[in-house]
Amino acid sequence: MASAKYSLPPLPYAYDALEPSISAQIMTLHHTKHHQTYINNLNATLASQATATSKQDIVASLHLQNALNFNAGGHINHTLFWENLVPASSPNAQPTAAPKLAAALTAHFGSLEKFQEKFTAMLLGLKGSGWGWLVQDTETGNLELTTSRDQDIVPVGKKPILGVDFWEHAYYLQYLNDKASYAKGIWKITNWKVLEARYESGYEGVFGPLAGLRSSI
Repeated sequence: MASAKYSLPPLPYAYDALEPSISAQIMTLHHTKHHQTYINNLNATLASQATATSKQDIVASLHLQNALNFNAGGHINHTLFWENLVPASSPNAQPTAAPKLAAALTAHFGSLEKFQEKFTAMLLGLKGSGWGWLVQDTETGNLELTTSRDQDIVPVGKKPILGVDFWEHAYYLQYLNDKASYAKGIWKITNWKVLEARYESGYEGVFGPLAGLRSSI
């Protein structure tokens, strides 16, 4: 069971660096308020779990597991999200920064454009709060599109390559109900170099320092 105290990871770019695709206002609130809240609640839950474990209170431990899953998932998913974004002016925002992944996507979906269209359609088909993912099956190596509800993480055996937050707080202050513009704008700020690294990495390597937390939920 993970017992470390977690902290908010710094963004690898300035809060206004993703404009106009994502505004500085949204990035600031999303990072310092929403993500920070998941971390605060995660640390509190871990402390409560440690107390319950020391008292051998199995019932309390079981009740706390739901809170752990939700808040740990929020921390993991957001960390992956920040990492797979980059300013549009960066060379890493071009698919040429991911030659192996781009070739695999083209082979599987027919073209990069078709992949992006299917991913965007998947996002727009989400009901309620959730995430859209490009994952790789660790057994077959196949690339797949999938969604997760609320702050659920991708299933075991599915290596996340690209994750997109589709909760309202990720876009509403800027796009209001125009979810399609937010979804399409993501492609201008996708960090293909990071996606390539995840594609070539082992399963645990994608999660980095959060691999232990990932295994606890």
